Amino acid sequence: MGKPKTKKKQAWASYIGVVFFLFIGFLCGICIGKLIYLPDAEDLPLGQYLLQMAFMIIWMYLAILLHLIIHEAGHLVFGLLTGYKFSSFRIFSIMWLKEDDKIVCKRLSLAGTGGQCLLLPPDMKDGKIPYVLYNLGGSLANILASILFLGLYYACGSHTVLSTMMMICVIVGVVLAMMNGIPMRMGTVDNDGYNAFSIGKNPDAMRAFWLQMKINELQSKGIRLKDMEDAWFLCPADDAMQNSMVAAVAVFSCNRLVDAHRFAEADMQMLHLLSLDKSGIIGLHRNLMLCDRMYIELITENRREIIDSIRTKELQKFMKSMKNFISILRTEYAYALLCEKDTEKAAHLKEQFEKTAKTYPYQSDIQSEWELITIAEQAAAALPSAPLTMTT
Repeated sequence: MGKPKTKKKQAWASYIGVVFFLFIGFLCGICIGKLIYLPDAEDLPLGQYLLQMAFMIIWMYLAILLHLIIHEAGHLVFGLLTGYKFSSFRIFSIMWLKEDDKIVCKRLSLAGTGGQCLLLPPDMKDGKIPYVLYNLGGSLANILASILFLGLYYACGSHTVLSTMMMICVIVGVVLAMMNGIPMRMGTVDNDGYNAFSIGKNPDAMRAFWLQMKINELQSKGIRLKDMEDAWFLCPADDAMQNSMVAAVAVFSCNRLVDAHRFAEADMQMLHLLSLDKSGIIGLHRNLMLCDRMYIELITENRREIIDSIRTKELQKFMKSMKNFISILRTEYAYALLCEKDTEKAAHLKEQFEKTAKTYPYQSDIQSEWELITIAEQAAAALPSAPLTMTT
């Protein structure tokens, strides 16, 4: 009975962000609606009036973009103030990454995230690192910006076009601060407040948080998971997996096994993690593990009933939302080659992979994924019933 409840909870969590954005639209709609009753509104020509309304709606979306930038800048500033160093800064799919002491522009898109600021962590002291301001810095920045916009609202005088613009910025900032600051699990990812809450619950979570940041640091330097320290990737005990930060270490452990081509071990570990009734594994990691399990099945036993049981409608929807992520492209390529046996589709997916790899931020991942693509091609070439021509 536990699993249906978990699925129900995850389904509800995926709509939390939608509810918050609908709330933004509702409150901003009230502000924009008040412009109808301005004293000079009756004297405006219909075309100019409609243009003004359209502009205000566009402004609402611009305010969301502005506060998204402010939010990630907040993580950056408060992180730097507490001892972290710059690694990457992403808005939507545009990512600025520190690479060989210079900043380069790359592209990366993650479902459920509008942006992300990743920093290099300071060394742990007595098993601790500063984490509150870094995690909650984005929400704090949104609140501080909203206070500034509120001051501008009063400075502009109430019930004017300019004051309405400022109030929209206030509404967007406060709601986004709540959406990210109040601890919540939001579908594929946990919000900042939930991350801070998870880290503060136990020392293992704090170490896990540091490990994730450290792994990201080494990946940005071109070091693969399989070449990092063994001690970092010890899979946590099942009872510790309820903490989302600790659970992430288990996911990295599986990723490392895949990177080392220890496919049987990786599949067994992922199957176990996915079967846990109470787990802190976020939706993003859970779906990526399912994709890796499907890839492993394709290159080994290639049993259609197992593949179909993994490739559910929910997973296909996730893969579509992450269609430009290189591990998703690798899995889709293997599926086209080994299950659909569609060489034309596979060739198109490989071209897409090559194009995506040119702007992908982590060279270590690209090298690993190319090896997995080659393994899929070797498995396809060995098929007795339908020999395939390998593309180059």
